[in-house]
Amino acid sequence: MVKTVVLREEVQRKIEEIGHADIVVGIPSYNNAGTIGHVVRAVQAGLVEYFPEARSVIVNSDGGSRDGTMDMVNTAAAGDFRTILVSNRMEPVFRIATPYNGMPGKGSAFRTILEIADALGASACAVVDADLRSITPEWMELFLKPALADFDYVAPLYQRHKYDGTITNSIVYPLTRALYGKQVRQPIGGDFGFSARMARFYLSKGVWDSDVARFGVDVWMTTTAVANGFRICQAFLGAKIHDPKDPGTDLSSMLYQVVGATFDLMETYEETWKSIAGSEKVSTFGFPRDASPAPVRVNVRGMIELFRLGASELADLWQTFLGQEIVSFLARLAAAKEADFRVPDDVWTEIVYRFAVAAHADLINREHLLKSLTPLYMGRTASFVLETAESDISEVERKIEDLCRIFERKKPFLLKTWDSAAEQRR
Repeated sequence: MVKTVVLREEVQRKIEEIGHADIVVGIPSYNNAGTIGHVVRAVQAGLVEYFPEARSVIVNSDGGSRDGTMDMVNTAAAGDFRTILVSNRMEPVFRIATPYNGMPGKGSAFRTILEIADALGASACAVVDADLRSITPEWMELFLKPALADFDYVAPLYQRHKYDGTITNSIVYPLTRALYGKQVRQPIGGDFGFSARMARFYLSKGVWDSDVARFGVDVWMTTTAVANGFRICQAFLGAKIHDPKDPGTDLSSMLYQVVGATFDLMETYEETWKSIAGSEKVSTFGFPRDASPAPVRVNVRGMIELFRLGASELADLWQTFLGQEIVSFLARLAAAKEADFRVPDDVWTEIVYRFAVAAHADLINREHLLKSLTPLYMGRTASFVLETAESDISEVERKIEDLCRIFERKKPFLLKTWDSAAEQRR
């Protein structure tokens, strides 16, 4: 057992009472009383149906909810999904609901789940969000069967609205794919499956009191698995129904957190990603499903205005690391009419790479640097929406694939400027 935190006494007593578990499914939460009952019922139904001989534990790791979230975990009735009878099950499904220790954030919640899974000697684990409305019992099969077999990490593969997940689509997926050479389509999906070996490796890493664990644990989990050579796969889950947000409204804090964590991981795994060229597909389980993702309303005009404001106020800052050619392009773009507002893929790729290099070189205050990306992200997203207004999801996926290939093709530019920045810093 890898011991990193002290579990609460009541949790330790529960672990002693259970003794051993084959499967642990974690549900991190914070004020999710309205949805967590549905999630618990789906998880339990999946464990009953697909793993009737396994000894399973559902762990709710809560961030101090005041709405009765943990009470809902303990009282959620089983059997709402199927005609399957719990009496047919050979082993019970236990439940543990506990506040987590450590700094606020999803990382601390994950850490507690991992500690409990390790203490119980679980062979496979899964983690799912507490606010899911689309989770089905089949998710347990798709996450856990590969983790019980030959794979260490199972990433989610959702069907999403074409404008949902724009941070993933425009930055995190193309960048992590180009860096580490694996086509993991949803590297910050929020729901995962993983083996006991993977769980122990996560617990051994010294990041649990850092901003990476606090703000970027999802991309950290995926990158850590990929960069350290663990066996990776992904699973079709259908639509992910949550509370979609207009990409132009309140995603700037998420952008700062996720991109910051991704750049931090570039430092950690520099010697790994520098030697990788191109990318390869990963094994995929399940089948694409007919699904109706929740619509995402997009305020294109508002995003363009935010871009224009940034272009007027941040040009001098951008000049220090984006270069005159790109800054001149951005000035022309700010003056363009909406019908002509376009950010080409190659320009966007170079912008992202130059931001990564600027963070590496520590040219300016890191917070200022990352937050200055927000208006550029808004502009790129507005451009993408205008370009794909008449496109269906398959056409949008092809465009994202084209962007990923440009990230891969321009990786030598990243390598050259990264090393030059390191030389200047020395």
